Amino acid sequence: MKRIAIIGAGPSGLAQLRAFQALKEQNIDIPEIVCFEKQQDWGGLWNYTWRTGVDQNGEPVHGSMYRYLWSNGPKEALEFADYSFDEHFGRAIPSYPPREVLWDYIKGRVEKADVRQYVRFQHAVRYVTFDEDSKQFNVTVQDYQHNQIYDEAFDYVIVASGHFSTPRVPEYPGFEHFTGRLIHAHDFRDAVEFQDQTLLIVGSSYSAEDIGSQCYKYGAKEIISCYRSKPMGFKWPDNWSERPCLKYVDHDTAYFEDGSSAKVDAIILCTGYLHHFPFMQDQLRLKTHNCLYPLNLYEGVVWENNHQLFYLGMQDQWYTFNMFDAQAWYVRDVILGRIELPAVEQMQQEGQQLHEQEQQLDDVAELIEFQGQYVERLIQQTDYPTFDIEQVNQIFLTWHQHKFDDIMTFRDKTYRSVMTGTMAAKHHTRWLKAYDDSLKAYLAKKTVKKEASFS
Repeated sequence: MKRIAIIGAGPSGLAQLRAFQALKEQNIDIPEIVCFEKQQDWGGLWNYTWRTGVDQNGEPVHGSMYRYLWSNGPKEALEFADYSFDEHFGRAIPSYPPREVLWDYIKGRVEKADVRQYVRFQHAVRYVTFDEDSKQFNVTVQDYQHNQIYDEAFDYVIVASGHFSTPRVPEYPGFEHFTGRLIHAHDFRDAVEFQDQTLLIVGSSYSAEDIGSQCYKYGAKEIISCYRSKPMGFKWPDNWSERPCLKYVDHDTAYFEDGSSAKVDAIILCTGYLHHFPFMQDQLRLKTHNCLYPLNLYEGVVWENNHQLFYLGMQDQWYTFNMFDAQAWYVRDVILGRIELPAVEQMQQEGQQLHEQEQQLDDVAELIEFQGQYVERLIQQTDYPTFDIEQVNQIFLTWHQHKFDDIMTFRDKTYRSVMTGTMAAKHHTRWLKAYDDSLKAYLAKKTVKKEASFS
């Protein structure tokens, strides 16, 4: 019986467990599986912790999740094809759930599948090597529950630890003398902390727009965003402006390339994340920038120089949960021998072509279609339930337009499920006024009194 190690029990790792468990439903024997998860519970980034820096075991905090986060994309674009929101909640719910609701949905599927038995919690993978003679991996693991470090041999390794946990931290002149608070988005936990403050947000991607929106919602005095290449370009509230690149900071004042300056109370670096896998042997370690088609991964998942090693969820993402599923089903079938891989030279040639094709895309519709085609290609090679990719693409395009129509109201929109045809319910409270992000408040029939204030 082959042995498989899965590193991480977030959405990608859980997708892989579900892919194998689906075989058991067909009375097919599965390999021996061990999933190592360094947190106390599963869910990855959706498993919120208030901690920053290190956790209770001294491990770097993995999660970049923060209080009051609501999905920044419609749930209809990420829905599992084999486990709908209708099935989980028993009724239609709005299109933009907060974190606790999505975590509940993710957990619901794997709890139904009964895969917790395969996960070793509070187990941090320290190092992974490959022996060419035995054709096996040696995985060194630290078990915090029993205070021990041990090694185990595996035939396959699946890295599902994600790439939104190691912050990319730029240096700007004067940071060392800044008199306010300076953090990366990875350590942002609560927008209420910045109430009545003037914030500088460095960056112009999803983290910048969402953290800025959270701070606006919870009472920031003024928000200034600065960009390196181009502005986000939304119709901002009156107290939110965009400026070109930050040049330097002098104590409490930020100076920008257009010659303007502003006194700020805090700086939040929304400058992205690094693909960082220090636990992998160098010749096994993925090294890439954030893109839709990383090199060295055939079909986005198979390590081209060792077909017993796989990486899940390493792409920049329009698609998320159902893309992780498509990848997990594909990896499963490669391991089982259901999918025959081409020669390495062909893998590398195809990967290079797709990587270069992506570089030529600039239009949002083209980028969405590119990833949609990728997801569809994987699904067509497995028995993962098919769904209408084009319809999902259209949801993304409509969502994108809604954000430019009004960045503060797009979460009030509703969409129809691609999987079930159910139209989402309208939320009882506008997002800007929905201060309670708990599962109970979200699923309530009407707003509750404590939503009237967050202070």
